[in-house]
Amino acid sequence: MKINIHISEQILDLHDDAGRLLRRYPVSTAMNGAGENAGSYCTPRGRHIIRAKIGANQPINAVFVGRRPTGEIYSPELGGRYPGRDWILTRILWLSGCEIGFNRLGIRDSMRRYIYIHGTPDTEKLGHPGSKGCVRMHSPDLVELFDLVPVRTEVNISDGKG
Repeated sequence: MKINIHISEQILDLHDDAGRLLRRYPVSTAMNGAGENAGSYCTPRGRHIIRAKIGANQPINAVFVGRRPTGEIYSPELGGRYPGRDWILTRILWLSGCEIGFNRLGIRDSMRRYIYIHGTPDTEKLGHPGSKGCVRMHSPDLVELFDLVPVRTEVNISDGKG
């Protein structure tokens, strides 16, 4: 399996080992565009792997803070009580960069920046940049992807089209 995320198109493609397209999902990458530096709130480009899968068996819309479920389940009412909160829901695929000096180590380390593929409220529009650096997906799509890919799956994030 291999994941390709196309920032310009705001899509995530899942390919099998032979390169065949298995799934295509709409996503939302960073509002600030592409970039690798810590504190930029940009989505890092380049080669990554899924370093950890977090949240197996959690309910849809389970809320995570610090990669731990809070026991809350997202609802519009909960969202209204915490406006501006960066909702991390349902599952987390934690990414680690593979290119030393570009997206790994130092101020450009994707894992130390806590870059994830994670769930977002259904009310959030996908297909347009809007995150703080992570790759957001709607929860049903994320659960499907989470169940299909193992840890160490390659993830390539690019500016270009698929």
